[in-house]
Amino acid sequence: MDSEGTQDARGTQAGPVPRPAGPPQVPAAPPRPTRAPGMPPPPDGSAFLSWLRTARPEALPGIWRFGHRPRPEEEPERIPGRQLFSGALIAFLVGWLIWSLLWNGYLGGWWLLPLYAMIPDSWAEPHSFASVVAVYAYYVLVAGIIMVGVGRLGRWGEIWRRYGPPAWRRAPRDEPPPAPEEDPAAWPALRAAGAVDAAERLASDARAGMMRDVDHARIARAWQGVRNGRHSLATFTGAVLQDGAAACPHPSGARDLPARQARHDLLTGQVRLGTTADDPRNPYVYRGTGLALGPDLLGTSLLAVGPAGSGKTGGVVLPVAESLCLQALAGKSAVVVVGAAGAGLGPADAYDVVVRIGSPDSVYDLDLYGGTTDPDEAAAVLAEALVGDLADPHPGSDSRRSTTVLAQLLGPFRAVHGRFPSVPELRQLLDGAPGPLAALRKGLQDAGQESLLRELDARERQLAHPGDVGGVLADRVALLDRPAFAGFFDTSGQSRPFSLKALDHPVRVRVDLPQRGHADASRMLARLVLAQFTASVTVREDRSLFACLVLDDATGVITPEAVRGIQRLRSANAGVVLTLRTLDDVPRPLRGPLLGATGCRMALAGLTPWDGQDFAEVWGKEWTEARDVTDRQIIAESPAGKAVHALRRAITGKAPTARAVTVRQVERERWSASELAHAVPAGHAVLSLTNVKGEHAPPLLVDLRE
Repeated sequence: MDSEGTQDARGTQAGPVPRPAGPPQVPAAPPRPTRAPGMPPPPDGSAFLSWLRTARPEALPGIWRFGHRPRPEEEPERIPGRQLFSGALIAFLVGWLIWSLLWNGYLGGWWLLPLYAMIPDSWAEPHSFASVVAVYAYYVLVAGIIMVGVGRLGRWGEIWRRYGPPAWRRAPRDEPPPAPEEDPAAWPALRAAGAVDAAERLASDARAGMMRDVDHARIARAWQGVRNGRHSLATFTGAVLQDGAAACPHPSGARDLPARQARHDLLTGQVRLGTTADDPRNPYVYRGTGLALGPDLLGTSLLAVGPAGSGKTGGVVLPVAESLCLQALAGKSAVVVVGAAGAGLGPADAYDVVVRIGSPDSVYDLDLYGGTTDPDEAAAVLAEALVGDLADPHPGSDSRRSTTVLAQLLGPFRAVHGRFPSVPELRQLLDGAPGPLAALRKGLQDAGQESLLRELDARERQLAHPGDVGGVLADRVALLDRPAFAGFFDTSGQSRPFSLKALDHPVRVRVDLPQRGHADASRMLARLVLAQFTASVTVREDRSLFACLVLDDATGVITPEAVRGIQRLRSANAGVVLTLRTLDDVPRPLRGPLLGATGCRMALAGLTPWDGQDFAEVWGKEWTEARDVTDRQIIAESPAGKAVHALRRAITGKAPTARAVTVRQVERERWSASELAHAVPAGHAVLSLTNVKGEHAPPLLVDLRE
C-alpha cells in the first residue's frame, strides 16, 4: 500500500505508484545520510529505540520536547556558591568554638548535669568501662546536637545536594524495556486493533536496526489513514507484512534525506533552532531549554528580519525546509521552498521537483496560471504577481482593475484556443496589437461566443483611454518575455509545468529564482508563487496535510492581497516562512498588518533601530517591578557614634550611609528598539511564538548557534 498517490508534472493525481513484480528487495538497513559536523546522526538501531522511548512531556510553545525536563515558572532563590561556602565555614567555626568552650570548661559544667543525673553511682569508679562508654556517648550526643544546629544554620544540606554525590548521579540508569502494551516500539495501537502480526514485523525491524525515525513517522501516518477510513486494515497489514519498515513508501521511494544539517524529532514534528539564553529578560521556565519549531507554530506563519549574514538562511530557512522535507517523506506535509539559485537551500536530491527558472538544465517548468482553468481565478493570481506591488491598500486600486483587464483577455483566448496565452501572446494582447486582437475576435464570432465578444469589445475601448493599465501590465509581462525565459511558462503542453495544485499530496518542491540581471522578474515570480500558494491551499478538500511555503527573501513580495492571504492560511492548515533584510522592504502601511498576520516573529542580530521600533510596538509592554535605591548619609550626634563613623570612614573610605529601597510596578516595553538594535549578540535572535491554538510565548533571546 502506498501512503499517497504520485503527481505528474501538472499536479494532477496519477494514481498509485506501480510496484515491481515479485517481492521487493528491502535493504538490510536504510542508507545512511551524511550529516553536518556536530549534528547527531538520525536514530537507528538501539539509538532509534532509545529515541522512540524518550519522554516528550507537554511543554510551552517553542520548547524542544525531546528529553525536556519541566522547570518551575518562577526562579527559586539560589544562594551564590561563594556565599554558601563562606557561610558553611563560618558556621563550622562557630560550632567548633562552642564545643571548645564547653570542653575546656569556659562555660562551666552545667552541660554535664544531665550526664551525672542519668548514670548510677556504681559507674563512677575510676577507669570503669561502663562509665567511659556512657561519658563518651554523651559527648558524641552533645557534639552531634551542635553539628546539627550549625549545619542547618550554615546550609550544609544545600552544599551536599548541589556539589555532593546527589549532583554526580546525572547519567540515566539502564531500565528494563517496557511491556509491549506500553512500549511505543512495539506498536500497541496496532495490537489493540488486532494487527498483531504487523506490529511484530515492525517491532522486529526496529530491533534489527532496519527502521528509522522517518519510517516510523511514515507508517504512523498511514495507520492514521486506516483509523480515518481512508485505507483498509487488510491493505495496510498486507503492505507491512510484505515490506516491513519500508512499507507505505513516499511516491519518490526515498526513506531519508541525503544530508541533515539540524536536529529533528519527527515524533513531534519539531526542528531545533537553538537554545534560549540564560538571560534575565527570558522567563525562567524557558531559560536554557531548546528552542524548536513545528507545524503547530509554522501554521501561524513566521517572519524573520535581519541583515545579510545574520543567519536567516542557515539558521532558520534551511532547518525549517529540511524538517518539512522529512515530514513530506513521512506523508505529513507538502513544502515549497523559493530562493535564489545557489542560496544553499539544500541539495537537489532532497526535493521531488526542482524548478530552475532561466536555466536550460531545468527539468520542470512553472505554470504561469497555477493549474487553474477558470479565467477569473487565473487573472486574479496573475494580476497580483504583475502589479501587486504597485497597488495601495485602498479599494479600487490598480490590482483590481488589472484583474479585470486580464480576465477580459484570458477568457476569450481560452475559449478560442482551449488554453491560456503564452508570455509573448499575452504581451501582444495587452499591447493592443491589431493582428492578435482581430484573430481573437474572428475566433469568437465563429464560435458564437457573444458574451466573450462583449468582454473583448470593452478591452478594445479601454485601449484608447490614457489611464488604461494595459500598458503597465504589458511592461511587466515584458520582464518575462526575455531570451533567458524563452523555454519557460509554456502553455502548449509540450513542457512539464509544475502547479501548486499538487499541494494536496506530500510533495517537496524547490524553486530557484534568477538573480543576475533579472531582479525584477525574480520578485514578480516570488509574488506569483505566493499568490498561487495562498489561492490553492485554501481550497483543498483534504486539509490534514500541512502545507508550507518557505520564501528565503520576501523583498518586494508583501502586498495587501498577500497579507490577506497569509491571514487565511491558519484555518487551512498551512503557513508561510518569510525572511527580510529590513522592514523597509515592506511599504509602511503594510508593516503593522504583516506583523499582525504572522504569529511567529523573529528579530535577528544587527537589526536597525527603526525596524526594532516596529517589533517593540507589536510585542507591547508588560508590568515589571522597578527598584529605586537611595543612599542617605547618616549624621551621628553622640561622641561614640561619631567615633564609630570615623572608624567606618577610615576602613571603607566612604561616609556611613543608610540605604532606602522603593519597589513599584511600572509598565515597560518587553524589548525596546534600542535593545533590539544593540543588545542582541551576534548569532542570536529575539523570537516570539504563537501556535494554532492561540498559546503564545513572549519574546525570547535565542542562541541560534547551539
